[in-house]
Amino acid sequence: MKKKILVTGGTGYIGSHTVVELINAGYHPVIIDNLSNSDIKVLEQIRQITGVTPEFYEIDLCDKLRFNAFMEHQQDIAGVIHFAAFKAVGESVEQPLKYYDNNFGSLINVLQCFAQRQVAFVFSSSCTVYGQPDVLPVSEDAPIKKAESPYGNTKQVAEEILKDVARTADNYQIVSLRYFNPVGAHASALIGELPRGVPQNLVPFITQSASGKRGPLTVFGRDYNTPDGSCIRDFIHVVDLAKAHVAALKYLEEQKEVKYDVFNIGTGNGYSVLEAINAFNKTTGEKLIFKTGERRAGDIEKVWGDVSKAARLLSWKATLGIDEMMRSAWAWEKYLKATELQDA
Repeated sequence: MKKKILVTGGTGYIGSHTVVELINAGYHPVIIDNLSNSDIKVLEQIRQITGVTPEFYEIDLCDKLRFNAFMEHQQDIAGVIHFAAFKAVGESVEQPLKYYDNNFGSLINVLQCFAQRQVAFVFSSSCTVYGQPDVLPVSEDAPIKKAESPYGNTKQVAEEILKDVARTADNYQIVSLRYFNPVGAHASALIGELPRGVPQNLVPFITQSASGKRGPLTVFGRDYNTPDGSCIRDFIHVVDLAKAHVAALKYLEEQKEVKYDVFNIGTGNGYSVLEAINAFNKTTGEKLIFKTGERRAGDIEKVWGDVSKAARLLSWKATLGIDEMMRSAWAWEKYLKATELQDA
C-alpha cells in the first residue's frame, strides 16, 4: 500500500509541484484546496505529467466541521504537508486580520484533527522568520527577529505553535521548512506559478510583463546597501523545493526520535532583482522593460541561506540554477498564453 500524504493547498504553485514529486516517489497524495488561489485544471496537468490523477477534495480548512467530517473517512493518512495559507507580503501589510484569521485558523484545525493520530507533519515556513539577518548566509540558529510583515509574523507564530505541539504531544513528528524565494516551473511547462490578479512576486511579474500581459516591471528600491542597489534574494527552483518536502517526509519516517526540526531550503546563493532580470533577458532572448519605484513596505534588503543542514540531514541539495529558473518560468508563461488563445 502506498502511504497516503495529505497535501493542503495542493493545487497551488508549490503544492502542485510537490504532488508531482510525491507521486514520482511512490506516495499517494490526497489534496485539499479551496481553490481561492489556484485552478482545478491543475489536476489534469498533474495527470499529464505523472499518469496519475491525484485524489482531490474542495474544502476550506477554516471550515472546521466540514474538514473534520472529511477526515473521519481518512483514517490511513500517514503524513501531512501543510501549504494552505495566504502568502503575499504586501497584501498582508494592508489586510493583517485576513492573514491572521486564515493562516492560524487553518493550521490549528489541521493539528487538532490529528491530535489522536500518529503523523509526520511538514510545514511550509519561510525565511521571512529571520527578518533582516545580522549574518549572511543565515543559518537555522540565527535569532528570530521581529517580523517585517503580518505574513512573516504568521510564519513565526506558526513555528512556535508547532514546537509547543511537538513538545506536548507524543504522536507528532514535525519539520518546518524555511524556504527562500521559489521561482520557475516544471520542465514540462504544464504547471507553474499562477497568481490571481496582479502578481505580488517578482518572477511572474517579469514573465507577464515580457509577454505583454502587464506593463513595465517596477523594481522597488534602487538605494539598498547592495552592489547594484536592488534587493537580494535566494531564489530556488520550485522543483528543487518540491523534492525537499519529499526528503523531509523520508527523514521523519527514518528518524523516529525526531519531534521537531527546522531546515533552510534554498540554493545558498543570493541574486539581486537586477541580476534576476538580466538572467531572464539572457536565457530567453527577451528585452525586459522596467522602471524604478519606491521601496515596498515589508521587504527585506538582502537574505540568502546557509543550507548545509539540509544537505547533511535530509540528503537534499538544490541542483537547478538561476538560468533554468528563468527559462522554465518563461516556458510556462508561453504555455499559458498559448492555451489562453486556444480557449478564446
